[in-house]
Amino acid sequence: AVAKRQMRRAVKETLTEQEQQVIDLRYGLTLGTPLRQREVADKTGISRSYVSRIEKRALEKLRAVLGDI
Repeated sequence: AVAKRQMRRAVKETLTEQEQQVIDLRYGLTLGTPLRQREVADKTGISRSYVSRIEKRALEKLRAVLGDI
């Protein structure tokens, strides 16, 4: 539970709104159901390759704050 709280706080404090949305959808932080990059792209109206780049950048930011995840 502590790790989840820490992760949610890091997502909220570290990432842009777009990065938060992509990470939330990809890893099911809110809904509990992780989506594929294609599904995230369809839901957000951006290309799958852009979803991939946003996800990569967001994970790098989170690793810098939290250590390896």
